[in-house]
Amino acid sequence: MKALLQAVLLATALLGFTSGGVFAQSDAAFHVTYIEVLPGLSGKALGILRQARAASRKADGNVRFDVFQRRDRIHHFAMIEAWKDAPARDANLASAHSKTLREALQPLLAAGYDERPHTGLDVGQPNAAAGAKGTTVFTVTHVDFIPPKKDDGIAALKATVDSSRLESGNLRYDILQQASRPNHLTLVEAWRDMRALEAHEATAHTVKFRDISTPMSGALFDQRLYRAVD
Repeated sequence: MKALLQAVLLATALLGFTSGGVFAQSDAAFHVTYIEVLPGLSGKALGILRQARAASRKADGNVRFDVFQRRDRIHHFAMIEAWKDAPARDANLASAHSKTLREALQPLLAAGYDERPHTGLDVGQPNAAAGAKGTTVFTVTHVDFIPPKKDDGIAALKATVDSSRLESGNLRYDILQQASRPNHLTLVEAWRDMRALEAHEATAHTVKFRDISTPMSGALFDQRLYRAVD
């Protein structure tokens, strides 16, 4: 019975995606949150984040809810959420469990609770292995183009998507666009292991994108490496 229920839930989540690898719902909404707690308090933060994740995954309209922990600075976390639409996302943000999350984290924080609503610019089909433990490397990268070059920068970024998803070590490659600042993008990637990520960074299409996009950037290419929280 448990296995059947899990299969049904997975099938329901996949309905939000097309077989061609792009998020089907034009009104889908995303949310990216960065959380930094004081050194030594990552264990307490993990417990709070796991509870919030469990409650949010049960909320109406949730498609995906991931919690990541930085590999090099274990007191830094990121939450990446996907919802069927903005009202579903906003209802969850206003829920009692989200309020409890923020209140419980407040005394642990080393920096402000940084949450950013996004839309899906190019979101790929979910890969079951992208949530795997062990060697899987997740990256969350903030890309900022200067406003006059926003469209050129986005075009350069989108030109790399298909090639990146075709790499043997790629498990996930999503481009999210910040709702309040459309020249700010968030890349969410999953790679089989560190070797796969490094091979990706050496590919011609990645090098070309970095070369083209650097003069258009409004800030450093802020790539952070994470592991999935179990």
